[in-house]
Order: sequence, then C-alpha cells, then structure tokens
Amino acid sequence: MVKHDVLDLKLAAKGKKRIEWAERDMPVLSQVKEKFAKSKMLKGKRMSACLHVTAETANLVRTLKAGGADIVLCASNPLSTQDDVAAALVAEYGIPVYAIKGEDNKTYYKHLVTAVEHAPAVTMDDGCDLVTLISSKYPEIARGVIGSMEETTTGVIRLRAMEKDGALKFPVIAVNDAQTKNLFDNRYGTGQSTVDGIIRATDFLIAGKTVVVAGYGWCGKGFAMRCKGMGANVIVLEIDPIKGLEAAMDGFRVMTMAEAAPIGDLFCTLTGDLHVIRPEHFRKMKEGAIVCNSGHFDCEIDIVGLRKLAKKEIKGVRNFVDQFVLPNGRSIYLLAEGRLVNLAAAEGHPASVMDMSFATQALATEYVIENSGRLKKKVYNVPMEIENWVATAKLKSLGISIDKLTPEQVKYLSSWQEGT
Repeated sequence: MVKHDVLDLKLAAKGKKRIEWAERDMPVLSQVKEKFAKSKMLKGKRMSACLHVTAETANLVRTLKAGGADIVLCASNPLSTQDDVAAALVAEYGIPVYAIKGEDNKTYYKHLVTAVEHAPAVTMDDGCDLVTLISSKYPEIARGVIGSMEETTTGVIRLRAMEKDGALKFPVIAVNDAQTKNLFDNRYGTGQSTVDGIIRATDFLIAGKTVVVAGYGWCGKGFAMRCKGMGANVIVLEIDPIKGLEAAMDGFRVMTMAEAAPIGDLFCTLTGDLHVIRPEHFRKMKEGAIVCNSGHFDCEIDIVGLRKLAKKEIKGVRNFVDQFVLPNGRSIYLLAEGRLVNLAAAEGHPASVMDMSFATQALATEYVIENSGRLKKKVYNVPMEIENWVATAKLKSLGISIDKLTPEQVKYLSSWQEGT
C-alpha cells in the first residue's frame, strides 16, 4: 500500500465506481490517457498536485500516472475532498493521496508540506498554495521544478502578482485562462454546480427570489445565467465598468452591494477578492438571507466580521448551513463555512465539462516537459495548438461537425486588395 492519509480505505469500492462513472463522460481525457500510456513521456518525473480531490480529478491523476509520472495528490481545499474517491486512488490505483473532507487547517498544511517534500519536477495547483509554499520556503526544491499548471482564477491572480514581484521561481501555465477551460468549465461548470450546491444545502426555491451575484467574470456569468433561467430576479455587482455594462445589456440589474443588501434573498460571491460582503452589508440584510461563496478561498465573505457582529451562532442547522443571529433579531445563513459551495456542499463540476479542462491540463504538462529549460519564470497562456486539439476532440466526441474554409476563403481573409 502506498503512503497516504485518507478518511477510510473501506470507501474505496464506492469511490472506484464514482471514478469509473465520471470516466464515461470524459472521452477527450481518455484519448490523452491512451497517448500518454504509449509515449510514457512522464516516466521518471516526480509530480505533486494540489487539487480538488474529486472523481474527475482522479481521472486526470490516472492519466498522468499512465504517462509514467510518480505523482502525489493533496487537497486544495479542506471541504472539497470526496473521501471515497481519495480512498479508491490509494487502494485501487496505487496513488499516494493526502486529503480528508473537513480536515482542519493544521492537517491541510501538513498534507501540503508532504506534497512539497515529494520534491516534484512538475506541480499542479488549484489556488496557488503549492507554488506559493515552494517558492517562499523551499528554495532547493523550487530550483528543481521545471514548470507548473494553475487551474483557478484566484490562483492565476496570485501568480501574476508573484511574477510582478519577482517571487515566481519557475514557469507556470495559466490553464484557467485557456478558452477550453474558462469559457466552459467556469461558465457552465461553475454555473451549474454552484446552483446544485446551494439547493442541496438549503432546499432553496430559486424561482421568484432575488439572487445577488458578486462578480461578472465567466463564473459569475454562468451562475447568473442559470439563476435567471430558473426564474430568479438576478442582480449583478461589479467593480469593472465594462463588465457592469455587459451585465446590464444581458438583462440583469446592476448596482452596488450596499444597494443590493436590503433586497437580496441569496448572495453568492464569485470574485477571487477579499471581503466582498462585510458587516455593513450584513446589517442591512433581510431576515433569512442566505450568503455563500463560489470563489476558491473563504475570504470573499468577511466571516470574522460576521461572527463579531452576531449575538448568536448556531452551527449545523442543516448540513453545510450555519445560522447567525444579529443584534436586530434577524438571522443570516452562511453556507459551507464560506468555502466554495459547489464542491463543499455538492460534487463540483460535471465530468463532461471537466473533460476539456483536464485534457488541457494534461497536455499543458506535456508542453512544459517538452520545453524544459526554454521557458522563463513567468506565467504563460496555454498554446493555441493545445486549445484547438482539445476543442476539436470534444466536438468529435459530441458528434458535431463544423465547416472548413475553402481555398478561396483562405485567400480572401489573408488579402487586402478586394474592397466594396
């Protein structure tokens, strides 16, 4: 048995079924797995991955192992682990996993350190914790890293700040910024799974309610779109004038958090920023307002401020629901401890959309290895040849065909002589 720290290995049989079910809906990643199994391009490479430990992630890690990688997996969030999947990866597939749903902060960082001490040549991150830890505290290990992949908006924000400050010690591919990731995973995956997590936690009827969406990036757009389709009256909050204008023209009301606080029934943050909802907003909220977050870290809602404000906190009024009674007598309900509700209270993104994200992730790994020593210590976009391959393969798996340019059209688009 490989080294591990998971909840219960007896859950492995259930986890294997879940992994196999997800694999049915991940045909593009399966093609990459076949390719890697033949080429063994990762043979001898140590890898450490700090990712959400889900059935979809399990299939990514299996793909990397098929390519020969010596890989260790730890959780990228204390509440996002699927314990049966973690057990199956250890017992059924021989992959070291360090992840337990609900682990405390001390355990989370102990697991993270274990992944760092694997001395990886390649890393993968959801949120940049692994890269940050290696870069700041393990200089010798950092010198041995040839590259990394980052799959979250929050993580890419942190990485670009590191690059700007000269703190980035090795090249990183911003998988999150790939079109085959953010246009689909962020919009359709986050949109659907966030609604799923909220409903599972609360049994909340969305139709007819006022839903406040903080942030109109791809994740916010997806969530707003789903809520609108289910009959909600959606309000969008933005700090970017262009995105605010876009939201207005998409048919949403746009206002400030101060204006939305008294009228919202459900608030969801999807910004990647700090303290988007604060005590001055909580004070204005109506009785029974529900507050949740679908960004990577639990800092978007000022939970410390909410605790200080509340005269009473009642934990676990439902699974993943805590009640805060304010001095004015009104109650506010916080979901999933302010952590990403789509993974904490539900199962995360559907496998079909993660198929593209993880295929892109795996092929970006191949690119980093093939270009070892040639990439600078900066954040790179995913090469378009990878994007096009993944999109083409996904279309084919869906039985969809698209047109090709004729020679005449190619010539026309590359010329300037023909006018009116």
